[in-house]
Amino acid sequence: MFTHTFLRLALTCLALLPLHGQAVDNVSESASRSVAIAPGLLSEVLAQFAVTVGVPLSFDPALLGDRQSPGLRGNFSAQTGFERLLDGSGFALMRSGESGFTLKPQDAAGEALELDTTLISESGADTYDGGQVARDAQIGVLGHQALNDLPFSVTSFTAKTLADQQARTLGDVLLNDASVRQSAGFGNFSQVFIIRGLPLASDDISYNGLYGVLPRQIIATEAMERVELFKGPSAFINGVTPSGSGIGGSVNVQPKRAADLPTRSITLDYNSNDRVGGHLDLGRRFGEDNRFGARVNLLQREGDTAVEGEDQRTSLISLALDYRGKRLRLSTDLGYQKQVINQGRAVVYVDSTLSKVPKVPDANAGYAQRWSYSQLEDTFGMARAEYDLSESWTAYLAGGAKHTRENGVYSSLTVTDLDGNARGGMLYPPHDEDNQSLMAGLNGRIQSGPVSHQLNLGLAGIWGQQRSAFETIGSAGRYSSNLYNVTQQPRPPATLFGSDVHDPRIVGKNTLRSIALADTLGFIDDRVLLTLGARRQTLEVDGWSSTSGARTSRYDAAITTPVFGLVIKPWDHVSFYANRIEGLAKGPTPPTSSLNRDDTFAPVRSKQIEAGVRLDNGSYGAGLSVYRIEQPSSYTQDGFFRVDGQQLNKGVELNVYGEPLDGLRLLSGATVMKTEIEGSAQGVNDGNRAVGVPRFQFNLGADWDVPGVEGAALSARMLRTGGQYLNAANSQSIPAWNRFDVGARYAFKVDEQHITVRANLENVANEAYWASANGGYLTQGTPRTLKVGVTVDF
Repeated sequence: MFTHTFLRLALTCLALLPLHGQAVDNVSESASRSVAIAPGLLSEVLAQFAVTVGVPLSFDPALLGDRQSPGLRGNFSAQTGFERLLDGSGFALMRSGESGFTLKPQDAAGEALELDTTLISESGADTYDGGQVARDAQIGVLGHQALNDLPFSVTSFTAKTLADQQARTLGDVLLNDASVRQSAGFGNFSQVFIIRGLPLASDDISYNGLYGVLPRQIIATEAMERVELFKGPSAFINGVTPSGSGIGGSVNVQPKRAADLPTRSITLDYNSNDRVGGHLDLGRRFGEDNRFGARVNLLQREGDTAVEGEDQRTSLISLALDYRGKRLRLSTDLGYQKQVINQGRAVVYVDSTLSKVPKVPDANAGYAQRWSYSQLEDTFGMARAEYDLSESWTAYLAGGAKHTRENGVYSSLTVTDLDGNARGGMLYPPHDEDNQSLMAGLNGRIQSGPVSHQLNLGLAGIWGQQRSAFETIGSAGRYSSNLYNVTQQPRPPATLFGSDVHDPRIVGKNTLRSIALADTLGFIDDRVLLTLGARRQTLEVDGWSSTSGARTSRYDAAITTPVFGLVIKPWDHVSFYANRIEGLAKGPTPPTSSLNRDDTFAPVRSKQIEAGVRLDNGSYGAGLSVYRIEQPSSYTQDGFFRVDGQQLNKGVELNVYGEPLDGLRLLSGATVMKTEIEGSAQGVNDGNRAVGVPRFQFNLGADWDVPGVEGAALSARMLRTGGQYLNAANSQSIPAWNRFDVGARYAFKVDEQHITVRANLENVANEAYWASANGGYLTQGTPRTLKVGVTVDF
């Protein structure tokens, strides 16, 4: 038994060397890695960490006896990780032979070894081979978790994926998952993500676990380290979202942090038709043990897009500061983003009298008026502190705030016949928004006989205030145009007004507070994990008419949302899971373009049942899941926003990621959905499919290293999406669509400078298609777009 255990530990630690085919040389020159290792025997935790950072460690586990370790979660270099794990154990790391390491008592070892001659392998064990998808994520109140220990479906995309695909916005990243598609907002240019057939507004994306902080509508990617996609309702995990969306899934963005190795890179890029940009990324660590870190990201991109007449300008300034001590970790993230879109291609409405949807215009066609524009300006920031109270308990506190200023004149067409004749509107809705967000909690682990307990206590609160005004025109003032042959018209004079456009009045206030408690019980050496928890949420929402200033709504509700989750790991590489989790959101707010724009609806509650299986084969992973979500149905019809009946979504999902063959990486998946409306008014829509939910969504993505050409790679991706209904009566629909993307990159070195050239071509065939019918309106798909970029690491 002793010999077997010793050999297992030694072989496990050494396994990384032949896998990556390179010597282990220099840790101090490597970046820290995101580590998620569960508590357990210190000998086993050390072995797992050694594999993670690529250090060939071999030792006799009897030296450590039954010493326990609380595990390791967070970003660590090899040096700091080993120091933390061995602190107080009486042992230190010592060299064994030319490249290996072992453990010896500190009194025999003398001064602790400085790991300044070891190199962590480039891929890092926190990601699947190829570095596109991570094995861990920040899961709200549950904290930093290894995905294989979770009873939920989660995908975590890395900064490498964002860089290689030249993702410009969060929407570009999320298209990598077959469960996600994208539409635009009601009459504006905001990104709305359809996850498992249900919308997630960009206003409801969390930032390092905190809601209400990130810019609204469109989010640039240049300061993102991870994009973490949680599928299904998440009221227990993160609490209520600020704007009330996100029942089908949620997204958390992790900011970039300074790594142990200084980051110095500049990227110049070009997007068709004439949009150019520059991105500067600087980061380094300071002080003893590199405890202090700073990272700055600067972005400016502007020019004409591939849509006729449209131009965009994006500016981003991001500053990340952090401190990592043995027990205390601090971080601060500050940012400013400005997005300007002139003559943007807005959504299209279809008159309810038409028997079918009009033909889609050419892929590059623009049908906006010259006077239409949108300007979005956000200033945001947050701070977070974590303190290890002991080896088993960690407390955390985070707070943030955001100020948004939106200005724009919007115009959408309502098509009245199949020849494309249409009526155009005008809406000028200046909007100010201020959010403050706070969360705190305690994560710990205790052992009760043969059962382990991972305990989590969390508090969360969001305080928001919205100010809005508008100028618009009535039906008599609408101008005439044509979807296929746009007639440019002067901006029509406003005839309807709400508040003062120069000083908008308060139209909404919301206070969302909650407390959550969870216990994950581990049985049979944590091969069976049972998660039980609940979140008590209080929602206080007030609304006022932007026209009269009179109060239009008020509700104050307290609701408890439970969660049940089970993970069974019969083998090292396979885990089965199941969950029952609920969603809760403040009542949906009608878009400013709807006739009942001042209405506020009651809180929306939903529930999900899901079961699945995950495979982690080291270099690649896969997941298969089935789910059922029940959610109140909402849509826009005849100009009115309605909440009517219940939407039932059932689906099967398959995802494959990682590097199953040397040099070939996959990022692929498929989902099949059945959706149905129940309990509609007078039963008129019962049995119909829900608006904007495709029957299927397929992704087939591959990235391939060119044999014989070091640093060269080719990529290709197919997106296929099934047909969707545009209205609740199912009398109008759009067909299925396909999109093909290709890419290439080449990394090389010139005079000690690392240079990477990337080129990506989206929608190769320039296919014209209606991408989404979400919301009861049409969003046209992206035209052929060329992206070329050169990155120099200096």
